[in-house]
Amino acid sequence: MTSEYVMSLIYMAMKTTLFMAGPLLLVTLVVGLVISIFQAATQINEMTLSFIPKLLAVGIALAVIGPWQIGTMVDYIRNLLQQIPTLAS
Repeated sequence: MTSEYVMSLIYMAMKTTLFMAGPLLLVTLVVGLVISIFQAATQINEMTLSFIPKLLAVGIALAVIGPWQIGTMVDYIRNLLQQIPTLAS
């Protein structure tokens, strides 16, 4: 196993992680920004106000993109398992 091969495996793992976490982080960022603007406009400084909308938004996002995320993870794991015989040689 060469260092280039190890680096390609690390690259694939990081890319898959970014594809899995990116949409959820983006949804959380947008909802947090909207809630922050609302809090600034109304001068409501309640720390727990942003928690429930973010939680609901992430739950809805998981329900919508969950099947895609499972498919992406299954493809990644299948690819890793298919490469095991090449690692032994």
